Amino acid sequence: MEYIPVLILMAVGAAIGAGAMVLSSLLGPKAPNRRKNMAFECGMEPHGDAKHRFSVRFYLVAILFLLFDVEVLFFYPWAVVFKQYLSINAFILIEMALFVLILLVGYFYVLGKGALEWD
Repeated sequence: MEYIPVLILMAVGAAIGAGAMVLSSLLGPKAPNRRKNMAFECGMEPHGDAKHRFSVRFYLVAILFLLFDVEVLFFYPWAVVFKQYLSINAFILIEMALFVLILLVGYFYVLGKGALEWD
């Protein structure tokens, strides 16, 4: 019962998004030509086949970057709270040390597997 406002908000957001897409497709100008239908990539003329295969390592490094980047975001609230609660500083410090230890274990695991090496 308490989630009904959230569901209503999500429904309204989805309706606005879908409505904007439908209206733009119905009311938008439609004047296709060769130049408009060309793929745009940094202002350069595309050449070669568009179905170029990327190495799996590219995606692996991207996912690892996102993973470690999001985990580093937990340091900001910790730094703010650390000075406010002087009575439990030891507990907070130990918890963050364990968090950093888990991060380092994951990082060295990734290094050991060779996921960050570009051959």
